[in-house]
Amino acid sequence: MRTAKLVAASTLVAAALYGCSPRSEAQAPPAPAVTVATPLVQAVQDWDEFTGRFEATQEVEVRARVGGYISGVHFRDGDYVRRGQLLFTLDPRPAQAALAAARAQLAQAQAQLALARSELARSETLLESQAVSQAEVDTRRGALQTAQAAIAAANANVRARQLDLEFTRVTAPISGRASDRRVDPGNLVAGGSSAADVLTSIVSSAPIHFVFDGSEAVLLKYQRQARNGAAPIQVRLQDEATFTRSGTLDFTDNAIDGSSGTVRLRAVVANADGFLKPGMFGRGRLAGTTTYTGMLVPDAAIVTDGARKVVYVVAADGTVAAKAVELGPLAGDLRVVRSGLAPADRVIVTGVQRARPGQKVTPRATRITARATTTEVPTTTAPPASAATLTGSLPAASVSGD
Repeated sequence: MRTAKLVAASTLVAAALYGCSPRSEAQAPPAPAVTVATPLVQAVQDWDEFTGRFEATQEVEVRARVGGYISGVHFRDGDYVRRGQLLFTLDPRPAQAALAAARAQLAQAQAQLALARSELARSETLLESQAVSQAEVDTRRGALQTAQAAIAAANANVRARQLDLEFTRVTAPISGRASDRRVDPGNLVAGGSSAADVLTSIVSSAPIHFVFDGSEAVLLKYQRQARNGAAPIQVRLQDEATFTRSGTLDFTDNAIDGSSGTVRLRAVVANADGFLKPGMFGRGRLAGTTTYTGMLVPDAAIVTDGARKVVYVVAADGTVAAKAVELGPLAGDLRVVRSGLAPADRVIVTGVQRARPGQKVTPRATRITARATTTEVPTTTAPPASAATLTGSLPAASVSGD
């Protein structure tokens, strides 16, 4: 009885296993779903980006050219001042007294000159009648020449004292934004040398310089492109998402820094509103190439395969294949593909991690478009990063369904 039950149970298990086997084979896992799109073909321009600092085109530390007591301050801290505008006055009375003494010395020299002329004329008259010797006449002629030289020295002294009096009025040497005053009225200041007391400082505001360092590779590229003259540059501040300011490259240093392998470059940027201040950091970019037609795919679609970069493309029968590509710079979230792709290739843009070469997938078509973005570009003082922009749109990426 027990043996019969065991045989029956074994028969049922075998039947169950026999019935389940073909059903399991029929339920093989479906092909993974992925999203595919053809590359975006659009006009592209490559850029070389740099981090730099704004510097004033002119900067002056205002010092008095003569020493004395400060008697007046004629500007407010932070004012925009124009060249020649009165900033400080020093007590003019010592300079006025020195000028009066110089003029008195001039009058004395003029009197000596008149006397010397009169004595020379008298001596020459007496020489005709042999009343005096030739030596006496020569002595009188020498005295006249000495008096003429004294006149020249006295005139020079008068001009010097007039300058001293003029220098008691300290005026702005350039137009620009003044700093705060460093001394108040009543203070005694030294003047007339580079070690004199600084009264204030002035920096020009418009235009302004943007100074940055470029790598030797960038310098070589621009020299080989035979770029002469003022190259255009675009600049943005650290809190700006787009390059809204423009200028021109006007200076490249005459040597490469041996310690860093970089060369100093400078651009002139318009600053009519005075918003840019010396010392601010900015991000600049120079056009690395002329505009060309490029193919772009989302950067997330790029797969690293050892030392090469590949993208996965889907054939008409749904089979995945890997294509090695040569990449260009980023344009927002889009990556420029220089070679390796055809415009009609269906690139996997979503679901790359589920695809394998030789495997079949279920593709869903979409398209790649460019859209505006506010993504901040990281700033760095390393060798310049390469970037690209899409002509007619801001650099970014969007994948949208049909």
